[in-house]
Amino acid sequence: MQLYNRKDGDEQPYWPLGPFKVRLPLVHYRWETAEMLQALIMFVVSLAMIPLLQKYLGLPYEVALAYVVVCGIGFMLPALLGVPLVPGWITPGIPVVLLFLGDYEPGPQAIQALFALQILVFFIFLILGITRLGSAMVRIVPNSMKGGIIIGAGIAALIGEIDAGGRLANTPISLVLGSLICLYLMFSVSFKGLTERVPFARKIVNYGMVPGMIVAILTGIAVGEYPMPDVKWGITAPDFAGMWAYLPFSVGFPEAKVFLLAVPTAVIAYIIAFGDIIVGQSLMQRADELRTDEKIENNVDRIHLVTALRNALHAFFAPYPGLAGPLWTAVAATMAERYKYGRKAMESIYSGAGTFWITGFLALFVLPLVSFFQPVLPIALSLTLVLTGYICLMVGFEQLENNTERGIAGTMGVVLAVYGAGWGLATGAVLYILVERTHLLRFASVRGKQPAPGAETE
Repeated sequence: MQLYNRKDGDEQPYWPLGPFKVRLPLVHYRWETAEMLQALIMFVVSLAMIPLLQKYLGLPYEVALAYVVVCGIGFMLPALLGVPLVPGWITPGIPVVLLFLGDYEPGPQAIQALFALQILVFFIFLILGITRLGSAMVRIVPNSMKGGIIIGAGIAALIGEIDAGGRLANTPISLVLGSLICLYLMFSVSFKGLTERVPFARKIVNYGMVPGMIVAILTGIAVGEYPMPDVKWGITAPDFAGMWAYLPFSVGFPEAKVFLLAVPTAVIAYIIAFGDIIVGQSLMQRADELRTDEKIENNVDRIHLVTALRNALHAFFAPYPGLAGPLWTAVAATMAERYKYGRKAMESIYSGAGTFWITGFLALFVLPLVSFFQPVLPIALSLTLVLTGYICLMVGFEQLENNTERGIAGTMGVVLAVYGAGWGLATGAVLYILVERTHLLRFASVRGKQPAPGAETE
């Protein structure tokens, strides 16, 4: 139970704080057992950043773990400050960021470059949030381009896993089996029918990716794709003291040239994150329509401001290849699915998101859990990317209303995934102007009177 209770049809109680709405566990929302248990497994995905921090920034393991703890603090901020989305990284942008970092020597150079990139991402989110241009962009961008951004991000996430030399080639059995189980339990029409008849099946749905993750980990160890874990007992020891030597305050801040070189990657990262915001809006709108007992306010400007704060936190205290994104698509979709079963299943959308990341943060200090998952970190990231790709494609196509929009979005998505977000956005804009705009050459007296060939009329 919590101190403040919500009346049916109202917004979840909060304390106002400027543009934010503060909500605390057990004060403004209850503790959710299902999300707590899910987070004790899913927090492993946040640990999956450690190998990248070691390889591209040259960090020791204990310092990389301290970076992950800083990331965990950032993960708790959205639910605390009034954002209903489950936050994550800008996951589909990770390959682009790593390509940018590849031009710098691991160590001070790479840390400076990543600081430059992340502080630019911070400014983009901050400016769009303060000026409220972020919410305007969501309204102004055409459906075809919204769909293209989401579809392109989904394709990029999948390509990274199934491409030659990707994790599918190295660990095919565990990744394929884990992905199929996750997709079946979360999205299968037949299993959804089973949940309506069998109570145990409905309980399984409550844990989202966890069953598939467990099967993938155990299978990977059994077939030799991953080594046996060396479980240790006690509390983890992130090296916060040693971390100072790997921060911009110690290694120095980058030159102006580095900031200029980081601009294209920062813009690409925002474009992908913009797609995540659209996906999050779609998920929250669907959840809000299914539950009349809670009014969900998904304020796009607040999302921008909180995401800006998280990127600033990272830039100065833990430059991060994953950056700070507004949505962890796979977990947000799982949570929205459980949320629709009513107040008894999940009291509030904030109670689910808040419980999840508070538990995930505390789990970072539980040595038995961290040491058990350490050898299998890649499978956690892989399953997240596969599900992110599937959900992005599903939600992206859902945005589209006719064949013209589908054609533009599909073409834009492919270009974005293959050549980068900048080229993808340019392709979508050109196709929208040439193909979808009915009054471009003033030949049509009535907008939409003569649709493009193949377009459907409502």
